[in-house]
Amino acid sequence: MSPEPADADKSEWGERSTMNVSPLDLRRQHFRAAFRGYDKIEVTSFLAAVADDYEQALRETDQLRQESMRLEAALNEHRGLESNLKNTLMTAQKLASDIKANAEQEARRIIREAEGRSGLILEKTSARLEDIQREIDGLKLKRKDVETSVEATIQTLRNALEYVREQGTREHDEKLLLHRPRHAEPAADTRDVHDTHRAHGLP
Repeated sequence: MSPEPADADKSEWGERSTMNVSPLDLRRQHFRAAFRGYDKIEVTSFLAAVADDYEQALRETDQLRQESMRLEAALNEHRGLESNLKNTLMTAQKLASDIKANAEQEARRIIREAEGRSGLILEKTSARLEDIQREIDGLKLKRKDVETSVEATIQTLRNALEYVREQGTREHDEKLLLHRPRHAEPAADTRDVHDTHRAHGLP
């Protein structure tokens, strides 16, 4: 049991009870002797034991406060790390999204350019094929003209060759006629020669 102060000391005890009491205060606390009061040695021993317990409680409280402060600092550090990790993760996600969006945009641009180039190449190829086809058609016409001209030249050469042969034959016949008496038959031969020249388109 805790000792009750005398009536004269109630005000002082009440004032001290509202103040922080240290273990040293408990050890130095003295009570005045009163009639039929408590045993002084027991009170002193009790105060010493209370002081020891109080001192131990204060040490434990201080340790708990320091541990609490350490844990609070560690918690704040972990919270800071967690916040940094979240920010890093959000930044990485945004960067990945930006990279993906840029890659998709670049892919679409490359596809559009490739389609445009392929379309232009197809147009140029088609136009070139048309030009080549026109050139082929022109060459065919030229070939046909050349073939026609060659055939006409060959025919002319054949006609000329036949004319030369006929002319040689006629000269040979005329030479033979010079050594024969003149009759009415040579006139007929001359008409035959003229008919042959007209048939071959020669003079």
